[in-house]
Amino acid sequence: MADAEDVRRLALALPGVVEIASDGFDFRVANKGFIWSYPERVPGKPRVIRTDIAVLYVGDEAEKQALLLGEPDLFFTTPGYDGFPLVMVRLAAVDVPRLTELVTDAWQMRAPVTTDPGAPPAPVDAASASRAAPGRGRRSAG
Repeated sequence: MADAEDVRRLALALPGVVEIASDGFDFRVANKGFIWSYPERVPGKPRVIRTDIAVLYVGDEAEKQALLLGEPDLFFTTPGYDGFPLVMVRLAAVDVPRLTELVTDAWQMRAPVTTDPGAPPAPVDAASASRAAPGRGRRSAG
């Protein structure tokens, strides 16, 4: 069973990763998100940041469908993510070795080609860390 702290530890161990300030977790490399807390939306209610569920970049629709169909207890999606190469991961259902694989794969798909996963994490300057993509930067409950 994994949790948000496992996500944080795994993501920050990778080179060039920046954690964006949020109500949950939000990790990027080269200003591209690869894993973040699920912002659950319920019609008529404020969204709730779910740190027990991670939104994970998977590269393409074929991989998304393979994960959804192959491991439905672990992965799911919602209509708001239709057309995007993203799945939600139930952290309580995934073990840490599998989460390590998922986080590393997502990072590799988003990192610059020259980034070596074995290299130490790059230092992060405050200016680059504060440049959040619209809609996913600072999160609030409303």
